[in-house]
Amino acid sequence: MAGALFSFGQSTSNDTSKNNGSFSIHIGGHQSNDSTYHYKGHYPRGFIGITLSRLDLGLATLVDHGSFTLQSQNQFLSYRQWKTSNVGFDVFQMGIKFSPNFKLYASAGFDWTLIRLHDNITILRNQPTLTYRQDSIQYSKNRFSSSYLRVPLSFAFQTNEDRHGTRWHFIAGPEGGFLLEGMIKQISKEFGKQKFYNPYHFSTFEYGGFARVGYGDFGIFAKYYANDMFQDSPAQQGLKNFSFGFTLGF
Repeated sequence: MAGALFSFGQSTSNDTSKNNGSFSIHIGGHQSNDSTYHYKGHYPRGFIGITLSRLDLGLATLVDHGSFTLQSQNQFLSYRQWKTSNVGFDVFQMGIKFSPNFKLYASAGFDWTLIRLHDNITILRNQPTLTYRQDSIQYSKNRFSSSYLRVPLSFAFQTNEDRHGTRWHFIAGPEGGFLLEGMIKQISKEFGKQKFYNPYHFSTFEYGGFARVGYGDFGIFAKYYANDMFQDSPAQQGLKNFSFGFTLGF
């Protein structure tokens, strides 16, 4: 974890010059001379701070009424599977560590779903439902994307260190997200690079669950959102988002 870390917990020190309360602050690495660091073994203890971790890079898949095949009303969203991705990371976390092996924490970060559309279409802005226009232009890139502020709640278990000083990590929990923006990015010979911003009927709030498994700093993740991807667009009811891939940083 990078940045500042604040921790609080029970202290048994008799040195009241530094430890006369239940709250301690650590900035930087473990080289701190603050004596509260020596009481890290007392549990439970809390933590709060800035982080750059749980970097997810994977493939995004649309699930239409439980099937990976899009129904006829959603065929305009046909996409290039290997170029349709999910990217996300956390920048803030706070929680309680109950033992060297288990902790519960909430975090906040950013999450993008990047759909590489197969057809030469344009999703139209400010329409009563999700609407598209068939174009005569050949797009070299036609990407339909959403960005969310993600807020996961993680139940995290880690094994003791092995002989290499490395642990296995197992994390799962619910996740919510608040829509930040929708975007269309198109590249063509006729118009060059164009970007169009709009909510595009993406759900204002998304919710689902996730799981991560890893060894050391590297692992895999999967997450599924139980809500419909789009709101106020009846033809897209039952269309959901599933992602899986690699994760870096636990």
